[in-house]
Amino acid sequence: MKKLTVLALTSALALAISTNAPAQSPSSSQSPSLPPSDDDWLHVEGNQIVDQQGNPVWLTGANWFGFNTSERVFHGLWAVNLEEAMADLSGRGINILRIPISTELIYEWQSGLAAVPSINDYVNPELEGKTSLEIFDAVVAQAKKYGVKILIDVHSAKADNSGHFEPMWYNEELTSEIFYQTWEWMAERYKYDDTILAFDIENEPHGKPWADSPFAKWDSSTDESNWKHACETASKRVLAINPNLLVLCEGIESYPKDGVTWNSDSSKDFHNYWWGGNLRGVSDHPIDLGPDQDQLVYSPHIYGPSVYQQPWFEPDFTYESLIEDAWRDNWFYLYEEGTSPLLFGEWGGHMDGGQNEKWMGYARDLIVEHKLHHTFWCLNPNSGDTGGLWGYDWKTWDEDKYALLKSALWRDTDGKFVGLDHQVPLGNSRTGITVSEFYGTDSPVLDIVTPSQGSEYLPEETITITFNQRKSSGANIYIDGGLVTSASSSPTTITAPAEIGSYQLQLIALDSDSIELPATDTVGIQVVEEVIPDPEPESTISCEPGEADTWSDGFVLNTITVTNTGDSAVNDWEVELNFSADNTFDSGWGGVFSASDDGQQVTVRNLEWNDSLQPGASASFGLQGSHGGQFVTPDCVAD
Repeated sequence: MKKLTVLALTSALALAISTNAPAQSPSSSQSPSLPPSDDDWLHVEGNQIVDQQGNPVWLTGANWFGFNTSERVFHGLWAVNLEEAMADLSGRGINILRIPISTELIYEWQSGLAAVPSINDYVNPELEGKTSLEIFDAVVAQAKKYGVKILIDVHSAKADNSGHFEPMWYNEELTSEIFYQTWEWMAERYKYDDTILAFDIENEPHGKPWADSPFAKWDSSTDESNWKHACETASKRVLAINPNLLVLCEGIESYPKDGVTWNSDSSKDFHNYWWGGNLRGVSDHPIDLGPDQDQLVYSPHIYGPSVYQQPWFEPDFTYESLIEDAWRDNWFYLYEEGTSPLLFGEWGGHMDGGQNEKWMGYARDLIVEHKLHHTFWCLNPNSGDTGGLWGYDWKTWDEDKYALLKSALWRDTDGKFVGLDHQVPLGNSRTGITVSEFYGTDSPVLDIVTPSQGSEYLPEETITITFNQRKSSGANIYIDGGLVTSASSSPTTITAPAEIGSYQLQLIALDSDSIELPATDTVGIQVVEEVIPDPEPESTISCEPGEADTWSDGFVLNTITVTNTGDSAVNDWEVELNFSADNTFDSGWGGVFSASDDGQQVTVRNLEWNDSLQPGASASFGLQGSHGGQFVTPDCVAD
């Protein structure tokens, strides 16, 4: 619901800014070289978010956008130093930073195609020449240094300043499967770093059922446009990689009234609310994450009349009328009934001295009264509908707006800001404290991360055990009460029992003299018989480039045919095209293309609609490219 605008840069400043030269990130397929940390993971108990010791925590933060836009990097890095900004916002009590990003950008990172974005190298010399992925990793490192946690939000499919206006999380190029796979890539890349605590699966799914096609709906179907199914699917896939993440599911825009179907063509047949804020469907069709349900947080967005004059702002709204007319039925019931915590991924607006400021005060009061989690929109001054906490120099704060927000930030009785890290104080020791300091937690802690409850192993298979520990020097490892080994650090490995059956795996913390401490954790594991599947029928594919249309320095291959020559169906296919030295690939259609830097090796994978090939069936795609005077038909290798 926001307008994102980009400030024009002066010509003098533009000279100091690096260009958008494409570059492949050397670390695109590797996890960043950050020290592992795993004592700050969070989970859900009822309507509370708690740490690993069961202590309630309060996520109170803000948004900083830019990675989601065409600039592909934080806005403001043309004016402010990254570390100075992180030190500043953490010292002001922002304990979690919501970072909007796009599926397109993650897909570029995943494909090794991260580019060097435009920033001010004079202000940020340590970021000079770095790709967008390398700058993002620098953001994570700086957040870790200052005790700030990160919530990643996929703000849109496209890397576009207006991308969030699109209602869906997918389009023809960035399919639902790409949406899921890019989230999995992020989960895998950062799974050992608890600086990134949470994933907001998609920003503001929306659409009016009576007017828009497609539109985001919420029901128990598996339709591609069903946001409930998509958020559930994405959440399960990332939690299979990192079960410690919090996953946030936003709402939609419109939900049918009782007895009405999605096919109605009347707006009066629907309950209508802010984009991403309508969570009425949870009552009928709750998100089901199975054993990982305690990682789910529902996340509505709420705004005031300066963004849009909603009917509940007439004629003279009050705190009580907002609860009754807008908040309770759309999302507050989830908190009141103990179904889930709430985290407002976006709230905020202009301090207009009138109706919008009045609304902001009421929203803040609700947050403070119930300690609802939130990330304020936003730090950026260049948000058209709301303005920001920073002024246009990206350093000066709007002190009136900050004063309103400050009372909704987590502080102790001495006024220091409370972070979400157990070891690093928020900002510095003068401005903030850790969770451990807030709760005075000095007792030892031990939690098994893997294996999870009910994990299955073959007889005598290696079991990798990872565990969180604090105030301890290691752990004794037991199976059914029998000591197996002692581990001084995580991860460690043991061998599964030889007999089929159920076992209890227990870890007990040790002090520096190898004496057992009271901290312990237990999970059940299964040793199962190996099942050897029947061999699958062979399936093979062939690839034929076809005839080319050529001209003086270019060519088009209109029909490159992929054929299933085997005796069973092919559900996914991939081919590789290898061009000669003076022939290069430019662009293509009918497939997902990944090209080498020199454009001479191109991998092509199926799209969602042409993935399945029965025996003898074919699919085709096309491409165009350039040549240095003579076209040579590329080799096409089928996989």
